[in-house]
Amino acid sequence: MPSKIRLFFPKELKANLLSNLSAEQSHYIKNVMRLKPGDTISLFNSKNGEWLTKIVNHNKENTEFKVEKLIENKKLENDLWLAFSPIKKNYLDMMIQKTTELGIQKFIPILSERTIVKEINTERLKKIIIEASEQSNRISVPEINKLESLKDFLSKFPNDGSLIFCDINCEKSDLKNILSKKKKGAVCILIGPEGDFSEKERQLIIEKKEIFSLSLANNLLRAETAAIAAVTIVNYHLNFN
Repeated sequence: MPSKIRLFFPKELKANLLSNLSAEQSHYIKNVMRLKPGDTISLFNSKNGEWLTKIVNHNKENTEFKVEKLIENKKLENDLWLAFSPIKKNYLDMMIQKTTELGIQKFIPILSERTIVKEINTERLKKIIIEASEQSNRISVPEINKLESLKDFLSKFPNDGSLIFCDINCEKSDLKNILSKKKKGAVCILIGPEGDFSEKERQLIIEKKEIFSLSLANNLLRAETAAIAAVTIVNYHLNFN
């Protein structure tokens, strides 16, 4: 059984490995959770899976551990992406946290004509992503791209991918039928900025090959609400088709 304490460990994990936690993780294990040598934790990453690990010793600068046994192999997951315009910090943090819990594999922040927040702290968001992965029992940890323009995002989007455009102006689409035919490639949800995309941008989006429009509600949704709702809907159809 996995330990109640799960930590992301980006380096290789294998049986009998002796290594050290980071200074931040060591502080958490020793001073916050007050674990002692002989206690166990779980370490995981998307390449090696999840491993039961025993604390060997608390050194001055870090905690030494020994990997005991494999608990769970890496999982086959939906290749689900979220492309979004940055929003205010508290709302952005919640959106990243909740959609990580829901299974997003890649976050793609984009700049559009009506984007209000022009910069994001990627390193801070990575910490939120890791914490959400640890707490939600995920083995994989999503990646987050650097900011790019909407035009660049659309031009680089892979040919075998499908783009789900959350568009309040569209007619209701048969998402179940669309996703049931999905055999390969990423599925990327595209959420607009707080003021929505301009008409010029909207035309640029809907001209893209393998683009499917999705109406989420009759009401106007906040960006973070739209993202959480869209990820939930798309994941449901991907998992149960």
